[in-house]
Parts: sequence; structure tokens; C-alpha cells
Amino acid sequence: MQEFLSAIQSGAPGDAIAAIAIPDIYRAAFVLRDEVGMFDGLASEDKDPRKSLHVSDVAVPELAPDEAYIAVMASAINFNTVWTSIFEPLPTFGFLDRLGKESRWGKRHALDYHVVGSDAAGVVLKTGSAVRLWRPGDRVTVHCNYVDDQSPSAHDDSILADNQRIWGFETNFGGLADLAVVKANQLMPKPRHLTWEEAAANALCNSTSYRMLVSKHGANMQQGDKVLVWGASGGLGAYAVQYVLNGGGTPVGVVSSEKKVDLLHDLGVEAVIDRKVANYRFWKDEHTQDESEWRRLGKDIRGLVGEDVDIVFEHPGRQTMGASVFAAKRGGTIVTCAATSGYMIEYDNRHLWMKLKTIKGSHFANYREAWDANQLVCEGKILPPLSAVHDLQGVGDAAYQVHQNLHEGKIGVLCLAPEEGLGIEDPELRAEVGEDRITLFRRHGA
Repeated sequence: MQEFLSAIQSGAPGDAIAAIAIPDIYRAAFVLRDEVGMFDGLASEDKDPRKSLHVSDVAVPELAPDEAYIAVMASAINFNTVWTSIFEPLPTFGFLDRLGKESRWGKRHALDYHVVGSDAAGVVLKTGSAVRLWRPGDRVTVHCNYVDDQSPSAHDDSILADNQRIWGFETNFGGLADLAVVKANQLMPKPRHLTWEEAAANALCNSTSYRMLVSKHGANMQQGDKVLVWGASGGLGAYAVQYVLNGGGTPVGVVSSEKKVDLLHDLGVEAVIDRKVANYRFWKDEHTQDESEWRRLGKDIRGLVGEDVDIVFEHPGRQTMGASVFAAKRGGTIVTCAATSGYMIEYDNRHLWMKLKTIKGSHFANYREAWDANQLVCEGKILPPLSAVHDLQGVGDAAYQVHQNLHEGKIGVLCLAPEEGLGIEDPELRAEVGEDRITLFRRHGA
């Protein structure tokens, strides 16, 4: 892979990159099938990704006709990498085994190790015989919707496909590695004004937030909408508040510290709730929620923006769903993905049906949505919330930071890139967008 790195750094043309032989092995971060039980008996918060994530050489798989090899310059940590590393809610080897039963090409994924990672920015090295639109040398980012087109369910909205998966979570050969294997329909142009690590941070969370709020498949946000965003300085929330601001709406960001309040103010969010100061206690005990606390949240929201919110951007799950359903206005929408505080949610259905509210599920994005969200990054209209960068050897530490919620925004991981700051091709656009704005989360995270 070092020969590829030298070619990329020297600006070698695509045909020169294509002439370099693909190696037999590459460096990757992975979990092992025979370690699935290593955390048995421990509480979720005590399971340590630093113990389960390994970094070593693995074999390069054969390339399918609709795939490409990517030299991964940088990647990023997502919650799904944490889930894989602590083997919750299920060990991901079951996903790989099911994929392995689908076809000859699927069988490659069912291995005793799982290379993780659902974000990447890098360079195309080689393409399969069926790839039309991408060539060796292309600088790309990778979105994680992994789907083929042979089922009618994959058409109209591919995220609804019966064989839809998340690359690097439900498939093997993910992005936390020096090389990755991706389908051609996962590729998008790299934002030319961003570094490798800044470009790598965006695709999963940015696309997810776009679908949840902007797309017709999500909340279909309108100008003037008021939107409550939980975890507004985190990986999803940081994109969500930007989409609300760009769309002519008013975000109400909920964060957990004064430092994060200041960060959101610098990002342009005026209405911010520090939940540590507010000290909401939505649950009296593990079985009973406190409606008076929901009402206190609603009063605080109205005190900031004058009325109840049109949309709630919901992803914590069990901890907040009851409050989210209550806080949405009459006829409002609660759009939800993930459930980082628990999957078994509870809410008072009277506040849903009597006030004609809607709970809408959302899961990543289709190619069109991911492409449009990426284009906004390419134009400098959406900023990367990159707060810290680790090298690949430190991937366990990076995942631990996310697992323990010790971070803001996104944590990047350098893979083949030897240092930070590389990969900028359009310094003029970078200057126009503003170095201080692009690095806002880094400065607040320092």
C-alpha cells in the first residue's frame, strides 16, 4: 500500500495508479469471531472496544464486477463501530453469515474476522468490469448504503430494499483500514476543499440527518419550522442543526455542557438547552416516566422560541422518546433513527393520537439523498463536525471515546494518510468558506 500512497501524494495520473499491483494483504481494524463472548456478564458501559478491536494485516478479497478497491486515506468512528466492537445488540458475524449465503460474492464476507468502519475518503485503485462511472485515481468519499439492484424492492427508494445493508457493519471489508472494497454505487466525489480526515467524517451522519429532516422520506422540513435536536453537538445533531439553519428554520439544540452550548452558539444556533443545568429527570425510576418533566421541557422550549416545535430530531431512544412525543406540537413529527440510550421505548400514546402527531422511522439514506447531502459539503454549505483525529493504531481509543460519549461531533481516523492536513485541492474555496468555520469543532475540542 505504500506504493499507492507515494503515487497519490505525488499526484500520479489514474493510469499510473492502475498499473500498480494490488497487494495480497492490507492493514485493517477488525473484531474476531472467537472473541464474541469476551464481554459476557459485563454491563454495556463496561465493555471496552480497546480490548476487542485489533489492527493487523488481513487478506485482500477478490473484486466483484460492480465493486472498486479504494485506498482509504481516512475514516471515522460511528456508533455502529462501537456496537460491533462490544458485540451489541447482536454480534455482527450473524449479518456476515447471512450475506455469505446470498451468492458467490457474498460468501467472501463470511469470515472469522470483521473489518469494520462505515465512513471513508480515499482514492479509487481498481474497478470491476461492470463499473462505468469511476476510474482509478478518482478521489472519493464512500456512503454506507450497501444494496444491489436485482430485487424490485431496491427501486423507488433503495433504503427499503429487502437486501439493504450498512457497509462495514452488516458487510465486511469496511473503511477502518488502508484498503476497502465498496460497490460502485457507494462512491461520491470528495469535497475538494477538505482534508482527507475532514472529508471522511461526513457521509454516514450527514446523509442520515439529510434524510431525516430534508428528504420527502423524512420530516420534509419547511422554511420556518422549529426543530428540537437532541445531542445537537454530536455526530448526527451537528449536521441536523446546520440543515435547520440552512433551510430557514429555527433549531433548538439540546447539549450536555456549557462548552457545548458555546460551540452551538459559534455554529449559529441561538436557542440552546444545557440539559445538565436543566437537570431533567424524565424517568422517576426504570419503569416510570415523569410527565411533569416533559412539561418543564416544553415550557423551556417555548421560552426560547415562543411555541412548540414542528419536528423533533430523535435518536437517543428510550431516555428521551416520551419527552419527544410530548414536546412536538399538535400535528408535529418525531423523526427517529438509532436508539443510543435503549431500543425499548415508551411514550404516552394519548399525546400522539389526540394531537395527531407522527412518529417516523428513518435509516441512513438512499444514493440520491447521500449524493445531495455530499454535494452540500462539496459546496461548503455543510461543515464537517470533526473534533479529534486518531491514527489507525489508536482506533480502539477512538471507539472508546465514542462509546463513553467523551467526544463532540465526529472522531476521524487516519488510515493510509501519514498525517493530518493532506488532501486539500481547492484552497480558494476553503478560504471562502473560512478556516475558522471548517475547524470549529477541532478548536472547541482542543
